[in-house]
Amino acid sequence: MPMPAPDFTRHFTPGSRFTEEPGTTGEMSVVRAGELWLPSGKVCACDPFVTLGTGESEPFTAEVPPGRYAVECAVATLVDDDEPPSDEPHLRIAAARLLISDAPPVSWEIAHQAGQDPAQLADDEFFAYGVDAGTGCFYDAACDESFPDCVGEEGPLWDAFAAGGDAYLGPHTVTAKDTGHNLIAFMSGWGDGAYPTWVGRGADGAVVCFVTDFFVVPSEGEETAETG
Repeated sequence: MPMPAPDFTRHFTPGSRFTEEPGTTGEMSVVRAGELWLPSGKVCACDPFVTLGTGESEPFTAEVPPGRYAVECAVATLVDDDEPPSDEPHLRIAAARLLISDAPPVSWEIAHQAGQDPAQLADDEFFAYGVDAGTGCFYDAACDESFPDCVGEEGPLWDAFAAGGDAYLGPHTVTAKDTGHNLIAFMSGWGDGAYPTWVGRGADGAVVCFVTDFFVVPSEGEETAETG
């Protein structure tokens, strides 16, 4: 069985606090993005600077009804207790959530693609997408070919992340002019790595959310969070 999902309540509760390491604390806030259009209901997640528009990113097997759905990011503000207050807070996106319904998740499963079998994973293993440009995103599988300009070193995705201040973190909504297809992108926690996405299901078994964890908030076994 795969690694269990963390308690995402900690990530998406504004004011929730955690200890990142001795002397460093984090406090959570939530930033809403626009709505993501899923014309086919087949959800993809990837590093858009690496695989978007290449046809290499496969959708998850968990599908949802076509529609428009909110995306939000859990943002951690990190403070070093030994450092004086800074005019530029240390911010990291800890997780990104695609909300399919308002129903609370009662169970979690690792998001996976066709041909991947979660039953084959060891207890500390997970499926994930690789990040090589410090960025992640959600989009619909039908929209992949709408963003050829996001491959390379120019185009609307680059323009979105060129924003100054805290805004460079995202979430950023990028829309293709010709089709109206869109994607929502964000910085990936500490940067490059491999990050899992989890599927939350409600009491009726329906998908209520997808959450990508960027490993900024420690697990409950590593420290005890407090809510302030």
